[in-house]
Amino acid sequence: MNAPAKPMMEAEALRHIRQPLPHDSGLKHVQGSAQYIDDIREPDGTLHVAVGQSPKARGRLVSLDVSAVRAVPGVVAVLTASDIPGKNDVSPAFGDDPLFVDTDISFLGQALFAVVATSRDVARRAVKKAVMEIDAETPSITVEDALERGETVLPDYAYGRGDPDAAIAQAPLKLAGRFRVGGQEHFYLEGQIALAVPGEDGDIHVYSSTQHPTEVQHVVARVLDIPDAYVTCETRRMGGGFGGKESQATQWAVTAALAARATGRPCKLRLDRDDDFVLTGKRHDFRCDWTVGFDGDGRMQGYAVDLLARCGYSADLSSGVVDRAMFHADNAYWMPAVRIASKRLKTNTVSNTAFRGFGGPQGMLAIEHVMDRIAWATGRDPLDVRYANLYRETENVTPYGMEVEETDTLLNLVRTLEQTSNYRARREEIAAFNASSPIMKRGLALTPVKFGISFTLTHMNQAGALVHVYQDGSVHLNHGGTEMGQGLYVKVAQVVAEEFGIALERVRITATTTAKVPNTSPTAASSGSDLNGMAARVAAGAIKRRMIAHAAEAYGVPEDQIAFRDDRVFVGNQSLSFDELAKKCIAARVPLSEAGHYKTPKITWNRDKGTGRPFFYFAYGAACSEVIVDTLTGENRLLRADILHDVGRSLNPAIDIGQIEGGFVQGMGWLTTEELVFSREGHLLTHAPSTYKIPVASDVPAEFNVALFPNENREETIYRSKAVGEPPIMLANSVFCALADAVHAIDPSRPVPLDAPATPEAILRACEALRGRPMG
Repeated sequence: MNAPAKPMMEAEALRHIRQPLPHDSGLKHVQGSAQYIDDIREPDGTLHVAVGQSPKARGRLVSLDVSAVRAVPGVVAVLTASDIPGKNDVSPAFGDDPLFVDTDISFLGQALFAVVATSRDVARRAVKKAVMEIDAETPSITVEDALERGETVLPDYAYGRGDPDAAIAQAPLKLAGRFRVGGQEHFYLEGQIALAVPGEDGDIHVYSSTQHPTEVQHVVARVLDIPDAYVTCETRRMGGGFGGKESQATQWAVTAALAARATGRPCKLRLDRDDDFVLTGKRHDFRCDWTVGFDGDGRMQGYAVDLLARCGYSADLSSGVVDRAMFHADNAYWMPAVRIASKRLKTNTVSNTAFRGFGGPQGMLAIEHVMDRIAWATGRDPLDVRYANLYRETENVTPYGMEVEETDTLLNLVRTLEQTSNYRARREEIAAFNASSPIMKRGLALTPVKFGISFTLTHMNQAGALVHVYQDGSVHLNHGGTEMGQGLYVKVAQVVAEEFGIALERVRITATTTAKVPNTSPTAASSGSDLNGMAARVAAGAIKRRMIAHAAEAYGVPEDQIAFRDDRVFVGNQSLSFDELAKKCIAARVPLSEAGHYKTPKITWNRDKGTGRPFFYFAYGAACSEVIVDTLTGENRLLRADILHDVGRSLNPAIDIGQIEGGFVQGMGWLTTEELVFSREGHLLTHAPSTYKIPVASDVPAEFNVALFPNENREETIYRSKAVGEPPIMLANSVFCALADAVHAIDPSRPVPLDAPATPEAILRACEALRGRPMG
C-alpha cells in the first residue's frame, strides 16, 4: 500500500517547495554572464601551468632532461616528482596515483612534469622540449590483456544467495552469453581547471572545478605537506561534472597549488580539450559473462554473472563503482538463486572513474540484455518477460539482502507507462510494418529502472550547511554541495526560504567553500538535495526556533501561536515583518547563525558478508522507446520516447524534468554514438569532438513525453522527495533494447549479437550476422 498522502492544506501552504522555479543561474547561463574559473579576473602576476606527458603507455622512466624546457623564454619553473614537499599521491583512497611519474609509467599521457610560465602558450610549447628515455614494455589495453596478465587494481569480490549453478542446471531452459558494455567520456562543457592563489604563512586558496572541494583541500595539503586548515578550496559552479570531477579534478588543483607554492605567485592550469580526454578517466567499460536458467514463461530460476571491469592503471573509485554495478545487476528483477561476481582489472590506460550512475548503468544494462535474450528464446513479448520477473510483495529481497519495500510503486509505474505509451497497439503496428518492410525495421522496448540512493560507503552519507540571518532579514546560505548545472543550489535555497516563510530572493546563495562548511562528501550518488537540503533545513530550523522563543517571550504569546509566512511573522493576533523580528533578536542578543548537520539514517552495509541495507530508498522509473533502423547501413533514429519517473514529491518539478530529459539523452549517447577506441599502443583515438560523438539536438526524438509519477517517498527525506540526478541515465536502456528489437526482426529465430554502444557500425555487423554473412 502507498503511504497516505499529506493533507492538501499542507501542499497549498508551501510557497516555494514543489514549485517549478527557474535555475538560479539560468539567466546568467543564457546571457553568458555566469562566472566560471576561467572567467575569474586573474591576479596580477598570474602564471600558467602545462603538463608534460609520457609518450609511452607502460615502462620505466630511465631519465628525464628538462634543461631545454627551463631555457625557454618565459618559463619560470619546471616541477618534477623531486619537487614535491609531501607525498607524491593524488589518489582518493589507495595511494596509487602519483602526481608526477617517479619511475613507473602506467598509461600513455601520464604526467611526468609541469611547466610554469608567463603564458599558457609558452608553457604548452615548452613541455615539448623535454628529452626523456623510457624503457618501454607492451601495455595491457583490454579486459583480455589484463586477464592474461592476471593484473587487478583491487581484489575480486562476489556475493549471492542459494546455489545458482544447480538452479540453472535444473531449469527447463537455459542460456549463456557474453555482453560488452562500453565506456563513456564525460564531455563536460567546462574542462578541468584550477586557479591557486598563495596567501600568508603558507596558506593557499584554490579555485577548483570540482565536485569534491574537501578532497581537493585534503590532497593539496597532503602533497604540500601542510595542515588541511591552511588550504581553502572554493567552487561557485562547474560547467558540468557528471562524476568526472569527483576525484579527477584533484590532480589539476594540486598541480596548480604546487606551482603557486614553488613560485609564490598565483598559478592557473586549464587542460586543452584533447589533453582532457587523454588525461582523465571515463565510465568503466565491462565484459559481462552470464548464465541464466528459466522456465517457459521466462521466469528466472538461477542467474550468475561475472562483471569484468576495465579500471585503468589505478584503483581511483573503482571499488565503489564496481560494487554499485553489482548492486544493480538485478535492476528490478527477483532472482531466486544468484551469484554476482566481479573483477577490477588493471590496464595501461587512464584510470576510469565516477560517471553518472557510478557503475549502476553497466550492471543494469547487462540484465536487460538477458531479459531480451530470454524473450527471444521463449517467443514471448519482452515486456511480458520483464513483468514475469519484477520484484513483487512476496519476492522482494535483493541479492545483497535488502528488502525492496515499494514493489507496488514499481509495478504500478510500469503498468501506467504501458498504458500511456500505448505499448500494445504500437507493438502490433510495428510487427505489421516490419513484415512489409525488408530494409527499414522498427523496434520498441519498455524497460524499468530501480536505482538505490545513498553512498555505498556509509560514512559519506552526511552533509553540513551554514545559515546566517542578518538584521535586515536577508539570509546567507552555504553548504557542502556543489553546483554543476543540476539545480542543487536553487533547491536548497527553496528549502531555506520555505523554512523562514520568506521570498526566495532574500536567500543569498554563496559559493561552496571548505572555509565555511568543512569535511563534506562529494556532490555525487544523486544525494545532493537529500543531504544538503536536510542540513540546511536543520540549520534554518534551529535559528527559527530561537526567533520563535524570543517572540513568544517578548509578546507573551505561546510558541505554537507563532507562524512564519509571506515575509512576516504572525504572533498571536498581530504580525511584524521578518526583518523586524530579526532586528529585535539582534537587540536581544539572540544568535541568528547556525551550522546544521545531517546524516542519512537506516543504512548499513557489511561488505565482508555481502548483506545489509546500503541504500536509504530506491528511485523508480520506466521508459518506452521506439526506433527505426536502416538494416543496410546501420543508421538509426529514435522516433519517440515516453518516460514516467518517480521523484517522490518533487522539490522543483521544472528542475527535475530537466534532469530526466538530460539524463536520458546522455544515456542514449552512451549506448548509441559514444565509442572509446584505444590503439594497441595505448593511444586514445577518439580524443576530440571530431572523433567522439555525443548526442546533439537533432538526436532528441520528435515526440518526447516526460511525466512525473505521483508518489511520495515513504522515507523521511526532505519534503518526501526522491533523488533525480543519476536514475534517468538508465532510462536510456530502452533505446538500446529497442535497437536490438528492430534488428531482431530480420530473423526472429536468432539472438541479436549486439554490444553497447550500438553504433551504426555495430548495428550493421549485427544485421549482417543475422543474414548469415558476418563481417570481418
